[in-house]
Amino acid sequence: MKPIAVITTAGSLAEARTLAEAVIQRRLAACAQINEIESFYHWKGAVQNEKEWRILFKTTDEQYPAVERLLRELHSYELPAIYACAVERAFEPYAQWIAENSAGA
Repeated sequence: MKPIAVITTAGSLAEARTLAEAVIQRRLAACAQINEIESFYHWKGAVQNEKEWRILFKTTDEQYPAVERLLRELHSYELPAIYACAVERAFEPYAQWIAENSAGA
């Protein structure tokens, strides 16, 4: 199992916490981290500037489809950013912890 980081954003801290808790409770990720960010983006013909919360999930490539499915189900955005980044190298005991705690419920 290869560790990955799955990233999404939410429009409120409450929603970010709801998404993080849902994924963690189902053991689809070992950890979720929430950071406040400022986003600039094009949406429906205009440049937007909003406060958002980025959620980074530490999980495995095998769990990506389930994480994406759950995030899409619960997300309030019309078009949520949901993507994964490969972890090229990780401290092996930590990578094992991720795998063990992302095995699903």
